[in-house]
Amino acid sequence: MLVAVMLVAVSIGAVNVPLGEVWRIVLHHVTGIGSPPRDGALDQIVWTFRTPRVVLAAVAGAGLALTGAVLQTVVANPLADPLVLGFSYGATLGAVLVITLGGGAALFGVGVSAAAFAGAVVAGALVFWLGRRRGRMAPTRLILAGVAVGYVFLSATSYVQLQATPTELRTVMFWMLGSVAGAHWDQLPAVTTVVVGCAALLTLFGRKLNVLLAGDETATSLGTDVNRLRTLLLLLSALLTGSVIAVAGGIGFVGLMIPHLVRLSVGADHRRLLPLSALLGGVYLVLVDLLSRTLNRPSELPLGILTALLGAPFFLWLLRRNKGLD
Repeated sequence: MLVAVMLVAVSIGAVNVPLGEVWRIVLHHVTGIGSPPRDGALDQIVWTFRTPRVVLAAVAGAGLALTGAVLQTVVANPLADPLVLGFSYGATLGAVLVITLGGGAALFGVGVSAAAFAGAVVAGALVFWLGRRRGRMAPTRLILAGVAVGYVFLSATSYVQLQATPTELRTVMFWMLGSVAGAHWDQLPAVTTVVVGCAALLTLFGRKLNVLLAGDETATSLGTDVNRLRTLLLLLSALLTGSVIAVAGGIGFVGLMIPHLVRLSVGADHRRLLPLSALLGGVYLVLVDLLSRTLNRPSELPLGILTALLGAPFFLWLLRRNKGLD
């Protein structure tokens, strides 16, 4: 499904390209099989502009969905995601500082992507520190610390926005709501390596995550170092969030919505939940990006607007459907 959706997304745009031609162009660039495309403009549209955009949307969706699935188990809260724990707000502040104070190029040699990643890591470190008590991490304290840290970073971001020019403010708002419009091939290796590597590593922790679902006491009695496991999983979540937001901006509801959809379909076993959440997250964000650039042509909508419009009704439906939430 992911491959099919990505091909369709590459084929649709201001200039529609037949699926067969898309497949031939991509196959030629990836494997060298077949002859080069005769139409250079078509080749540039497919390979230079659309393919990296679609790949980045898939990778970002996978990373955010993975993070949401892990955080919901680690803090034992079905509403947990990178936004709730403050990671996203930290990344946003870092990026906004560069856009407004550095003119969008660099601030003290640090670019927008690097600043966003650093902001997520700083926010994560603060949440870890505030969420610990007597050397242990408590899920409730982590949630409260995340909310508090998130509001502090959000307040700082709002203050910085007040100092921005109208041009900078437009860039800031579009970035805060998320977009993959400016994707290029140079961005993909780092974030793809992080997402794929973390997905593989987290899947190896599937059994231990299943044990966490039974509660801390049960997990400890079964030989799991709960505190060390939570620390490692939160570090991986911060790394995933920072890497994705650094290249795609602040995109909400993916990490909140996709894991629940997968649980409704295949259950809570993390050995299935994590890889399927990554795949479905990729499919979802590719489709959302396709809608963002076709609903209001020639203008584009930020991804965060559409993910919120789709995500909020889903949760209202989930609240009415799932009696167990009572």
